[in-house]
Amino acid sequence: MEKFIDREAEMETLQNEYERNGSSLVVLYGRRRVGKTTLISEFIRDKKALFFLASEESEVQNRRVFKEKAAEFIGSDLLQNADVKKWDVIFKALMDTPFESKPIIVIDEFQYIGKANPAFPSIFQRIWEEILKDKSVMVILCGSLISMMESQTLAYSSPLYGRRTAQIRLTQIPFKYYSEFFPDKNRRELIEMYAITGGVPKYIELFSESKDIYTAIWRNVLNRSGYLYDEPNFLLQQEVSEIGSYFSVIKAITAGNRRISAIATVLEVKATSLTKYLKTLIDLDILEREVPVTEENPEKSKKGLYKIKDNYIRFWFGFVYPNRSLIESGNGEVVMGKIRKSLVRSHIAYVYEDVCQERMWDMNARDCWPFHFSQIGRWWDSKDEIDIAAIDPEGNHLILGECKFWQEPVDIGVLHRLEEKSERVGWRKNTRRVWYVLFGASGFTEELKQVAAKRDDLLLCDDFG
Repeated sequence: MEKFIDREAEMETLQNEYERNGSSLVVLYGRRRVGKTTLISEFIRDKKALFFLASEESEVQNRRVFKEKAAEFIGSDLLQNADVKKWDVIFKALMDTPFESKPIIVIDEFQYIGKANPAFPSIFQRIWEEILKDKSVMVILCGSLISMMESQTLAYSSPLYGRRTAQIRLTQIPFKYYSEFFPDKNRRELIEMYAITGGVPKYIELFSESKDIYTAIWRNVLNRSGYLYDEPNFLLQQEVSEIGSYFSVIKAITAGNRRISAIATVLEVKATSLTKYLKTLIDLDILEREVPVTEENPEKSKKGLYKIKDNYIRFWFGFVYPNRSLIESGNGEVVMGKIRKSLVRSHIAYVYEDVCQERMWDMNARDCWPFHFSQIGRWWDSKDEIDIAAIDPEGNHLILGECKFWQEPVDIGVLHRLEEKSERVGWRKNTRRVWYVLFGASGFTEELKQVAAKRDDLLLCDDFG
């Protein structure tokens, strides 16, 4: 059973909409397994609510099931036995019923009805305007196909554009909540779990049943019958039509080709032909485009690199996709050996940088520096890169940091190399003040601790234990 953790902001939004005078229309969407239904179920637990889960069947079949749910909800034998040909009849019956408290109507997987009948968003717009808008009712339209939900409910061309009173795009749960899911694990183990599950509640639930990360991978990923074995296919097949082309792009980026020119070269296509694939993958929260945080015009920067944002997809394309022949032929143990050998170095170490960036925002809020940075990311040039770079443009402050998910403590050499690399960062070189921060999954050497104790511009963040 999924634990209900985090989601305070989303619950507050829903409650505010519920308490609004009159009607409210909330669009709630997000990728599969991110916890949308759990959030709604928690919200409506103590309220008068009609919950309808649309299916990929025909509009007629969906209307029939909705009618039966509505008849049961209002206790109407007349509606139950009626041969209803229009959605309007059902919603009118609902709104003609007196309720002691504001009713909530939830249509989950809303996009399936619109997929079955492209005119349905127009039908629902009319229902909203003529039947629901002036009543005391809360309607939640929920969906897991991001592109379809956006086109059917949020896009300017949608008949429902401008009708919503709130929208929630539900995303993955941040790392800082992982100790609530895994109360018996130390911080290093939590980072390992996050590196694969990436904040997706369903994945977390599956992995919580295993004693360690490798057992969880064996059970849920390398097992051909495992829940996550073919998950990226399921995620993409309903969102895009050319799944092979999208897989090729993701595979190329996983292999280290992060510039659009490098991706195009590997795929033997023109760079301009990749724009639509990259944009779609960014819209689906699978990719993100990074530029050095010091760039003044990020959108126009020629230093842009593409990064796989989704932890599980990054892991799957790194270890499962290239080895599917071995897994399919019953040689999963060989693949498991490869994972044990390089998971930390080639995957977790990179996710650790994201964990550290998240922690930096928390430190910023706790006044760990005598200023507050407003931007954070990474920095790189043709020769060097720095894991953490945060800037305070108003005060000319620059924070630079490194993140080391090592088995051994971080030594003073890491600090010295960071100080050397800082000389290559050109941002406001004559007026800035530079601060340093080091993150270590296995702590720090005594020598480095002694140096840090004497300096006010250096912070050590221990993730050991």
